[in-house]
Amino acid sequence: MTRPLTGKVALVAGATRGAGRGIATALGEAGATVYCTGRSVAGRPGMKGRPETIDETAAIVTARGGHGVAIRVDHTEPAEVAALFERIGELDILVNDIWGGDDLIEWGKRLWETRLEDGLPLIDRAIKTHIITSHHGLPRVRRGGLVVEVTDGDGYYYRGHFFYDLVKTTVIRMAFALAQELEGRDVTAVAVTPGFLRSEWMLDHLGVTEATWRDAATKVPEFIASETPLFVGRGVAALAADPEVARRNGRVVASWDLGDAYGVTDADGSRPHFVRWLEAHMPAVAAGWRKADDGFYAYWGKQPYATPG
Repeated sequence: MTRPLTGKVALVAGATRGAGRGIATALGEAGATVYCTGRSVAGRPGMKGRPETIDETAAIVTARGGHGVAIRVDHTEPAEVAALFERIGELDILVNDIWGGDDLIEWGKRLWETRLEDGLPLIDRAIKTHIITSHHGLPRVRRGGLVVEVTDGDGYYYRGHFFYDLVKTTVIRMAFALAQELEGRDVTAVAVTPGFLRSEWMLDHLGVTEATWRDAATKVPEFIASETPLFVGRGVAALAADPEVARRNGRVVASWDLGDAYGVTDADGSRPHFVRWLEAHMPAVAAGWRKADDGFYAYWGKQPYATPG
């Protein structure tokens, strides 16, 4: 396996599980040194009921050919984040994947039915953490570097829950704003979304394992088009290795588009394409999804960085 990111230094903030672990793993496959941060370490879980730790992620990174370094950091604490970057020094890839909201979402409830003590912490966990991390980290990103904001969805359609929608669309806008802020620095900022992510939490939620995941498609048909976290991770690694990545500056790009563009595959050798599957099997859903974006792209499509990748 070629390792195009050998000698590169990356931080994956929020590397404990899900897309963060997949991105860290793929950067390790490509040869990078990957700092894996989060709150969950052995004996000190950051999320109730979840066993995954950043120590495990760092070990996977090293086993895949990179060099994984686990550092416990609470990214809501500016002093801890500042100390993290003092330790790292300069870096080439900064990935903001901090989320921590799975235990705070009650699907099916409207804003006025949602407990504010559940909703408001999402802003701290999934927006403020990204701002704090970028504030301290961006001055240390080398020229030619890449900043990735991990979101959910490649547009501005509604995501079914007020606070979830707010934080995920804010992250897209954050990548757009960072592209403006970084102008002249030769650093690219993008938002990246996975498709239907076969994360540890989702597998547990649907009552299946990675070995039996197809069984869940009997209840959720679109799950058959799902992907492991490694797929979006390999897309991010391909972006980081692309000498022409700046052409995507400020855009939101999806794992399925990165798969097509760079030829990357999932762990089983497949190349999932969630939207293509929806268009073929659930055309009404796909049409409604894109229609919701018409007003947004009619305006922002005229802006220099905002057309979808």
